[in-house]
Amino acid sequence: MANNFVMAGVMGWPVGHSRSPVIHNHWIRQYGLQGAYGLFPVQPGKLEDAIRGLPALGLAGCNVTIPHKVDAMKLMDVVDPLARRMGAINTIVVAPDGALHGFNNDGYGYIQSLRDASPNWQANAGPATVLGAGGAARAVVLSLLDQGASEIRLINRTKSKAQDMADEFGAAVHVFDWAERHEALTGCALLINTTNQGMHGQPALDIQLDRLPQSTLVSDAVYIPLETPLLKEARLRGNATVNGLGMLLNQARPAFKAWFGVMPDITDELRTAIMATF
Repeated sequence: MANNFVMAGVMGWPVGHSRSPVIHNHWIRQYGLQGAYGLFPVQPGKLEDAIRGLPALGLAGCNVTIPHKVDAMKLMDVVDPLARRMGAINTIVVAPDGALHGFNNDGYGYIQSLRDASPNWQANAGPATVLGAGGAARAVVLSLLDQGASEIRLINRTKSKAQDMADEFGAAVHVFDWAERHEALTGCALLINTTNQGMHGQPALDIQLDRLPQSTLVSDAVYIPLETPLLKEARLRGNATVNGLGMLLNQARPAFKAWFGVMPDITDELRTAIMATF
């Protein structure tokens, strides 16, 4: 008899802070499914063993978070073209034959979080300023370009890392020095922080918003705390803000569908369940 109890989880190091189990287990209950979603604390040196073990354990797949998103991609049998362009995966799906398929839903999650917050949002409304040049920045920049953004201002403490990304992604991406970050906000339509600055236990992002238009949408990939110092300052200035929770919730939807066969909805009940964990 086929086993219809479906298991998935999230691999990271550390991983205890992840809200993904709250999201997926909520959906499992909501849709009356047989299954579970767990936390897998996997040390970097054990990543290959852990991923190779997914089919043997009968798991439907898993999410991959920091610091494994880049290394995990190298262990896949099939990598989705978008994930390959992003240079990282955040979702593994185990095919019926045991083959490992890698996807990256972070960009989808990010764009959808903007649309949820601002239904009329358009990527070509004006320049987007992106702070940071890591994996989250790659997902955001590529997704904005795919949505039709014509100018992206990329700013990172290590300028060479931002320059490498600009060289790869083309003429629409312009690199600014970290020292120019305040000026780079002039006339921008979207500001995105993808650094860990402002995250719980980290210093606040050091940026002055006085040149930021009041019409600018301000977003943060960080979701712990829900309102980072950047978002609070922007809100008090009158800017619309989007926290990182929308990105987390939206990237989870296609992953859940791939494993459990249902495209889930983001409900007020789910948001309430998440809020109760802060």
